[in-house]
Amino acid sequence: MYTLGGGIHEEQGWGRSDESYAVKDELKAYGVGPEWFGLGDKDFATHIVRTQMLGAGYPLSAVTEALCARWQPGVRLLPMSDDRVETHVMIEHEGARKAVHFQEFWVKLHASVPALAIIPVGAESAAPAPGVLDALAQADVILFPPSNPIVSVGSILSVPGIREAVAKAAAPVVGLSPIIGGAPVRGMADKVLAAVGVETSAAAVAGHYGARGGSRDGAGADALPEGLLDGWLVDTDEAAVAAVEAAGIACRAVPLWMSDLDATAAMARAALELAEEVRRP
Repeated sequence: MYTLGGGIHEEQGWGRSDESYAVKDELKAYGVGPEWFGLGDKDFATHIVRTQMLGAGYPLSAVTEALCARWQPGVRLLPMSDDRVETHVMIEHEGARKAVHFQEFWVKLHASVPALAIIPVGAESAAPAPGVLDALAQADVILFPPSNPIVSVGSILSVPGIREAVAKAAAPVVGLSPIIGGAPVRGMADKVLAAVGVETSAAAVAGHYGARGGSRDGAGADALPEGLLDGWLVDTDEAAVAAVEAAGIACRAVPLWMSDLDATAAMARAALELAEEVRRP
């Protein structure tokens, strides 16, 4: 919403541009809230509006629509669900296993302790938000962005009905690798990939999603859900291309470093071109 509406902090990649932190500093002075996590003043305004609307009984999809009315992102943004879903991480702490909220693992601990498991709490009883399944069914193309495949894309796919809708969609499904040169582009995706037994490589992430019409990671159909990808983009890595195509997924090597707007647009064009190549009759 911020990115497409022109309000994003470009260098940071999250939060608002030209931000200040007076509210965070005042909360710290009162000893309220975790010091390791905080929002900027402008961002607080968005969260206050959202919290007020949720408290008044509006579903998250309606709240998202109301917030977007201000920002006019030019697209229809849909949350994955109106139900509460939280990502938790199982870790070893002081000789015992415990689950912590993903933000604590990511921001406070900086993913410095091994993630033993990723748990989308509430996902099993959640339902897709209004419009989500229709959007997937009516889409011309479905793109998986180069986001964290476990806690970002994976959280969405954990809501019952969404993974199945992607697998059955008439549109081609193409993804862009978040891994370049055996490492995440940004963030700590390698930490959570390890928690689910996936190697930090472009080919392994493609295998985690799996080829449409087949199971993931080459496992038997009874072991893992049906795969999702028709096509996959990797960053100028011909060895990865061969491995991905051996798994039944069309693959192309193109520059995937989002160094500027032109480079990002070129990535999007490459993804759409691959989608046309793999489009089913």
